[in-house]
Amino acid sequence: MSGHGTPIPMTSHPCGPLKGEAHVPGDKSISHRALILGAMCVGETHITGLLEGEDVLDTGKAMAAFGATVTNHGGGEWTVTGVGVGGFAEPEQVIDCGNSGTGVRLIMGAMATSPITVTFTGDASLNGRPMGRVTDPLALFGTQTVGRAGGRLPMTLVGAVDPVPVRYVVPVPSAQVKSAVLLAGLNAPGQTVVIEKEATRDHTERMLQGFGATLTVEETAEGRVITLDGQPELSPQTIIVPRDPSSAAFPVCAAIITPGSDVLVPNIGLNPTRAGLFTTLQGMGADLVFENMREEGGEPVADLRAKFSPDLRGVVVPPERAASMIDEYPVLSVVAAFAEGVTDMQGVKELRVKESDRIDAMAKGLRAAGVTVDEGPDWWKVTGLGHGNVPGGATVESELDHRIAMAFMVMGMATQNPVSVDDGSPIATSFPIFEELMGGLGALLVRTNP
Repeated sequence: MSGHGTPIPMTSHPCGPLKGEAHVPGDKSISHRALILGAMCVGETHITGLLEGEDVLDTGKAMAAFGATVTNHGGGEWTVTGVGVGGFAEPEQVIDCGNSGTGVRLIMGAMATSPITVTFTGDASLNGRPMGRVTDPLALFGTQTVGRAGGRLPMTLVGAVDPVPVRYVVPVPSAQVKSAVLLAGLNAPGQTVVIEKEATRDHTERMLQGFGATLTVEETAEGRVITLDGQPELSPQTIIVPRDPSSAAFPVCAAIITPGSDVLVPNIGLNPTRAGLFTTLQGMGADLVFENMREEGGEPVADLRAKFSPDLRGVVVPPERAASMIDEYPVLSVVAAFAEGVTDMQGVKELRVKESDRIDAMAKGLRAAGVTVDEGPDWWKVTGLGHGNVPGGATVESELDHRIAMAFMVMGMATQNPVSVDDGSPIATSFPIFEELMGGLGALLVRTNP
């Protein structure tokens, strides 16, 4: 499937029990960061388990354009021979980040304090997303930016010739913004300080420390204070990428709502800043257990076993949990449709500026499938119909958003009637084996004629 090509309409039919093991792709967040930090080392970084979805592949192409040697050895094994902190060359062509907000924002941060000029673009979805939340703090380092109205791509960044260190309070919870500032701080003298009022996924901090940067994290009354010493010499690493909890969400949720299902999802990263969905599902009464808990590469990992859960109940998902599950709300809302009572999701305004307005896209699709949804600027509520009572029968617009498409494919596995999406091609950006994997478990996903 291709998120950049011809639309691929897809239909998910009600199916029998889902059974077996679901070997989901490598973690997307860690894959992006491994390629970028590998390119900022001197020497060769070896990566296994890299997610080979389009988003990550676009980041790999960008690192090669900046002068790193990026080699695919097959089977998720990659090497990156880096150019060192501050060693990026000016790309000869525009950097196309496809559908990836994470990719473009992290790459902008990584190049912002090098004296080079770079133009970024993406697909229609990415070019509609706001970049000011990243370019504003990068301007504090001395970076200059010219883009379309509203701070949108295509956009040209002129890196700071004489960067200065920055102290920045992140105004809204965003791992992308935090990470962009920290990556920019690598090539600034002195100490760059980022302050988070609410903790977000901390893969960048963990990985920076692993690559040899001097970085400290302190919990204070002001918030989570991250201090980075600039201009280090990063050391190449061997990185084993755990499997992506955001991808695991789909087979896990599908098993929970599909009668008779029992699915094991091995080797899932359970970083506490990423595991909010699983906490929420357990709170709803889902039969979800963690097996073989362990640590790999500084990240907690476990095997997840999910079984059909007929007695789900609605819950209140508090705003402080939002950052740890921001990408999982679409599929959570599908599970909520099969629960008894109301699931109230609060503090989720970030969903309105993702690949699509995910609250709007999910609300429209759920309503079309017979589910009641109420929504506000930063909250939404799904009134569940209980197991076996969700009509389905809708064709939903995926809005060029992979998570919207996959969420409705999951929904169709347990509705009374099939559920279709107008375009499943964006799924390839993050989960290129989604159809094959879910089909292997017993799902009935069919590509339909336009």
